[in-house]
Amino acid sequence: MSEHLPPETLDDWADALREQFGLSADDVPISLILDLAKDVANGVARPAAPFSAFVAGLVAGRRGGSPDDIRAAVADVTKLAGDWQA
Repeated sequence: MSEHLPPETLDDWADALREQFGLSADDVPISLILDLAKDVANGVARPAAPFSAFVAGLVAGRRGGSPDDIRAAVADVTKLAGDWQA
């Protein structure tokens, strides 16, 4: 399996997740999540990206889980990564 998948494969996977779990497109903002992973990987460390995305989702859920909660949680994690100094 190639590490470089065409964008439509990612879209197909996101659609499958949405269908499986009854989520909308706003519930799974692919670009926002990928930008978060990039910012954390560049600002902190590459291995920090997946669990930082998990934490952003956990925080968003605890805040209520709305699309606004998702964006706010991602913004908070992104800011922390941008300010990070090990």
